[in-house]
Amino acid sequence: MIGGYQDILSVEQAPVPHSGVSNTYDLLKMSSRQYAHAPALSFFLQVEDHQQSFRWSHTELFADITRAANLFRKLGIERDDVVALVLPNLPETHIAMWGAQTAGIAFAVNTLLEGPQMAELLRAAKVSLIVTVGPACDAEIWQRVKAACADLPHLRGMLLVDSRRYQVPPPPLELHQDSEVSVPLLDFNGQLLQCSGDALEFLPPGPDDVAAFFCTGGTTGLPKIARHSQRNEVTFCAQLDAVVGDPVLHLGRTVLTALPLFHVNALIGTGLAAFANGGHVLLATPQGYRAPGLIQRFWEIVATHKVSSYSGVPTIFASLLQVPKGDWDTRSLTVAICGAAPMPAELIRRFEKQSGQRILEGYGLTEGTCASSISPAAGRRLAGSIGMRLPWQDMRAMVLDEQGVWLRDARVDEVGVICISGPNVFAGYLDESHNQGVWFETSDGRRWFNTGDLGRCDADGYFWLTGRKKELIIRGGHNIDPRSIEDVLAAHTAVAMCAAVGRPDAYAGEVPVAYVQLRSNSQVGVAELLEYATAHIAERAAVPKDIILVDVLPVTGVGKTFKPALVMREIEGIVRREAEALGARLEHVQVGQVARRGLVASYRCQGDASKLDEALSRYTFCSEAL
Repeated sequence: MIGGYQDILSVEQAPVPHSGVSNTYDLLKMSSRQYAHAPALSFFLQVEDHQQSFRWSHTELFADITRAANLFRKLGIERDDVVALVLPNLPETHIAMWGAQTAGIAFAVNTLLEGPQMAELLRAAKVSLIVTVGPACDAEIWQRVKAACADLPHLRGMLLVDSRRYQVPPPPLELHQDSEVSVPLLDFNGQLLQCSGDALEFLPPGPDDVAAFFCTGGTTGLPKIARHSQRNEVTFCAQLDAVVGDPVLHLGRTVLTALPLFHVNALIGTGLAAFANGGHVLLATPQGYRAPGLIQRFWEIVATHKVSSYSGVPTIFASLLQVPKGDWDTRSLTVAICGAAPMPAELIRRFEKQSGQRILEGYGLTEGTCASSISPAAGRRLAGSIGMRLPWQDMRAMVLDEQGVWLRDARVDEVGVICISGPNVFAGYLDESHNQGVWFETSDGRRWFNTGDLGRCDADGYFWLTGRKKELIIRGGHNIDPRSIEDVLAAHTAVAMCAAVGRPDAYAGEVPVAYVQLRSNSQVGVAELLEYATAHIAERAAVPKDIILVDVLPVTGVGKTFKPALVMREIEGIVRREAEALGARLEHVQVGQVARRGLVASYRCQGDASKLDEALSRYTFCSEAL
């Protein structure tokens, strides 16, 4: 177990475990033989029925994955063909995922994407098959997928999963037919039963074959599609095991998965890595953390299923702070892992004090397979730090020039750009244009990926994020780290969550503002919060010009605060204020992401729009009169 940086160096003296394993299928095969009858996967459909969960042993799960791989090959999926999974959190999501990347390439797609955006991604990936749910299970997902499939030239068919089979008792199941869908609709579970689960009927992939596509995130504009190799995913399972294996992933441990299974954290970090090391994954409803009652009964579920660990984002931990543990026995818990977004240090301290559970904060991105650093489970956990780098992967703060060319490594505690290199670093983006400017070589010829995040590394090997280039608030040429605002406001006893963004300003370029979500039953006004911020934010330029109270902060599909929505709100506010100042009557204003232009404010007003157009030209955002 790793407790300090010297432990990482010691571990790295040996080769990466499973370095002889060529693919995730063989990794799962090894696990099924070693932990044959131990529980691998459990699932409950509704929170109120969580005590009646459905369970697969490692042997049973591997047999279903084998059936899925054989099914996809039977349906014509070859090594470079793509199977898209547009699925909520179901056992079939794991079964289809690992089967699809054995037969071809699996593409986990965000179920919350609207039809046009989903269609653009599916078209870019040249998807051959789609696995999704029919309208009887989730009408919203079905409508999005159906709209996305209207014009996909490579699509051959769709496989439908009916989650009602997990109702007790299950209703009569019938394959949904839709005359508006031009490709064949097949019953995924029915087709599985017709395939062999004893052995693969074809040769498995090699270590350098592409295993999966993952979108890099975001719900506005077209996300980048990252390509994972088989080696990336096999290596990462060994890396995570070296850091948190005993308290999280090993035999006898149960990890609760409630983040969405289109995200690498849930699929790989609390999925594949657990399966590969004999662990047990508990899937909590198709909606995960969004399921009605899950947060309210969270500690009950932990106690009932002897949950050892779970992974969440800051918004989840802030919500759990509102739920008392009561008399539930939660001694099975070891650690909780926070990823996907930086967690304010004060929120960590508050949660650990109230729950008695240790939080390990990690840092990761899709391009690093899942994670690149994490707080050591057996060592010091420094609130606010993202921990130490994973073994067998290098991670450094580097000084780059304006063109992204390496100048030198940053000194101890000097802020630089966080860069990663190693066998878990992805194979590159699907669209070759997206690879421009993100890769570079150091003087020794080694290839690195520029994450775009800013941070520093201290003398003990702990990394600290200091911001993200694209999230920096630039006020009159002065760079402001949003976290310097967020960490202060998060320490206020009435604040549950907050997000700082830049408000467009005609003179300074941007000024900082903060959106604040209060804790339940808290009574505090904007004036008091502004006074608190002024007293505690060390940098005068970073004191927010305004604080906006909101019921709920906007979040992405994984629960990460979605700052672009707040930036769009600020831009729209500027357009409306400028129009009001000029006496112009707006008929329409909308802010959206436009390829190659970024955020664009489109507006229409009565009469001559030239004065408003002139006023808006003083700002850095793009605008256009309709």
